[in-house]
Amino acid sequence: MNHYETVFILNPVLSDEQIKEAVKKFEDYLLSKGAEMIWKEDWGLKKLAYAIQKKKSGFYHLFEYKVDGQVVAPFELEFRRDDSILRYLTVRLDKHAAAWADKRRTRIKEKQTK
Repeated sequence: MNHYETVFILNPVLSDEQIKEAVKKFEDYLLSKGAEMIWKEDWGLKKLAYAIQKKKSGFYHLFEYKVDGQVVAPFELEFRRDDSILRYLTVRLDKHAAAWADKRRTRIKEKQTK
């Protein structure tokens, strides 16, 4: 199983309920394929560096997970099929990037407990 990180941007005109449904849909897809979900993050509404589909902002989400490499291509196909997704990026993490992601998660957890 490889360690992956996917960041995707949802359309800013979606309601909170639609955003939750979309995130749940992609999470359920990964879990149905045997993925181990390590971390999820909602980065909220952020301004884009350039307009995408005439939108200047989007809701950012991050998934960190472990899954077999053959699952990633069909997972990305689901992003391409969904009209609510503006952009996505999946990266396979090497041991150094995975260690950095672990430090980042620890920092965030510490901030949340304070």
